[in-house]
Amino acid sequence: MRPSAIAAALSLLLGTSASAAWGAGLPADLAQAAKAYDQAQIQSDKGALERLLAPDYRLFNSGGQVQDKASFIADSTAPGFHMAPFHVDEPLERILGDTALLGGVATLSGVDAGKPFSVRLRFVDVWARRDGRWVVVFTQATRVPAG
Repeated sequence: MRPSAIAAALSLLLGTSASAAWGAGLPADLAQAAKAYDQAQIQSDKGALERLLAPDYRLFNSGGQVQDKASFIADSTAPGFHMAPFHVDEPLERILGDTALLGGVATLSGVDAGKPFSVRLRFVDVWARRDGRWVVVFTQATRVPAG
């Protein structure tokens, strides 16, 4: 799997699974935004990704590259890229005023350019409430060694 595809995949890790709701401790509008973000990535919904990522979004991906919003969206919506449902272990949910940290560890799998992939990542997504709505401003992902 190319590093940029891993980068696209890692942001899917915002919930306990692609179809599960966030924890009861999150504000309702943040939980709704996180679920919408999961669905936007699974469905390769470019418009939703445009709305849910901040204009200054940055991703420090597990391949060591830095991606901006346009690059991340291009990878997330590339023809031939599909992410399978996943589960997040060791979930992290922290609210710090108008900032939230959502993360954990997950094994991501799917198909990229006709080739299957699987990668285990530890990640954190930083959300910020801007102009009354939650957007993702930053993501950090690190590969978890096998074993």
